[in-house]
Amino acid sequence: MKPPPPPRSLERLRELTPARVGLGRAGISLPTEALLGFALDHARARDAVHAAFDVAGLASGLTAFAMPPVQVASQARNRRDYLRRPDLGRMLDPRSRRLLESRGGIAGQLAIVIGDGLSPTAVNLHAAELLRHLIPRLAADGIETGTLVIASGARVALGDEIGAILAARMLVMLIGERPGLSAPDSLGCYLTFAPRIGLADAARNCVSNIHGAGLRYDEAAFRIAWLIRAGLARQLTGVALKDESGAQTPPRVAFDPGV
Repeated sequence: MKPPPPPRSLERLRELTPARVGLGRAGISLPTEALLGFALDHARARDAVHAAFDVAGLASGLTAFAMPPVQVASQARNRRDYLRRPDLGRMLDPRSRRLLESRGGIAGQLAIVIGDGLSPTAVNLHAAELLRHLIPRLAADGIETGTLVIASGARVALGDEIGAILAARMLVMLIGERPGLSAPDSLGCYLTFAPRIGLADAARNCVSNIHGAGLRYDEAAFRIAWLIRAGLARQLTGVALKDESGAQTPPRVAFDPGV
């Protein structure tokens, strides 16, 4: 028997969120359509984790920035090692370390790292486009962008070692976030002032949920640029630096009391 249509308020709510709300039921179970949708989203999330990191395509998309990217890798030799040994994704392999050491001290105020993380799909889709919105904002603020790095097999903390070698005052790391059932392609941005090995996550700021149904490129770039500017001025990032940029941006969705 076909489940009854959801109330109008639930239909409106579905328009505002990709979350699973008001799915209905068939007996004591989910309707077939909802169950198949769950299975499909779960498969998409798994595929995102194991997707190939398109380093060549990403590097080609970054040529407009006049900053040829440096390609490095962590000690995770393959995706299996990466998933089973998170510690390997936090350390550069010897060749990559030597390569960056040969460029040490020229990063300027800012170094940008693009890592595959837990969703190479997100990075392939969104990283270059986000930078197209971010770089002009930084230039307008007089913030010098130094070395651009593409890191394979990367965890967030890999940026600490990269930033320390490059003597960066601020590190920006764009990385694929753990895929969810509603967002297999979510990109995150982690900001670290004076990066060095051994920093706790409390020393970083994060702007997350950057994807087509989440945070828009222009809004994400605005928030990231604000945090970079404030972090450099105050010489810190993390729990001591609160994102106060929200009051300067229009609300994404207006509240409708009729819902």
